Amino acid sequence: MSSAATQFDGALTQEGPAATALAPPPKLRRRPALMASAIGAICIGALLAGWAWTATTTTHEVLVARHSIERGAVIQADDLARVRLSADAALKPVSASQLEEVVGQRAATDIAEGVMLTPTSVTSEVVPAADQSVVGVALTPAQVPGLALHYGDRVRIVATPAQGEELPAGTPLTTDATAVGVHVSEETGQTVVDLLVPKADAAVLATRIATGNIALVLDSRER
Repeated sequence: MSSAATQFDGALTQEGPAATALAPPPKLRRRPALMASAIGAICIGALLAGWAWTATTTTHEVLVARHSIERGAVIQADDLARVRLSADAALKPVSASQLEEVVGQRAATDIAEGVMLTPTSVTSEVVPAADQSVVGVALTPAQVPGLALHYGDRVRIVATPAQGEELPAGTPLTTDATAVGVHVSEETGQTVVDLLVPKADAAVLATRIATGNIALVLDSRER
């Protein structure tokens, strides 16, 4: 064998950089559990992102009562607060953007502190109406029930005999009315009640009240 052939055979069997470069790449191990975990983490992240987006896009800024508001009271700006809530649209909450429209209206029902306002919570009804009148009366504790009176209570003003007079025969004279304002005078301790009555009954009722010989009767609150 010639020296050229010997040199060629040596080149094929020698170890070095050339031989290393021709070695096959190592086989990568597949790890199914690790891949499943990664896919699960991606899915959970997507679900959390979707929930966060939904939560932030379904909240609305609505009006709630800062403190309790009695039925019939004129609503002031200080009575209300703006709160962002995730409210069911079926409840029809009053949007905070309607604040100026609500202020000046009356509470249609008793509104508890923290309660969200709805369109039925307020009314623009003017009291008294064209065919009605409001008559005020100051009553001592002996002339009113022990129960606290509220806006909208149905009451009767009953004519009572003067001191020393005998009870009149038959049914005493009465006037049906609705309480549209109640407060206790700090000076006299008397309960001052604003009574809504038909316009035709206002003069008669005022005359009876002037005598002081009356009593107020609270009728059923069931509607």
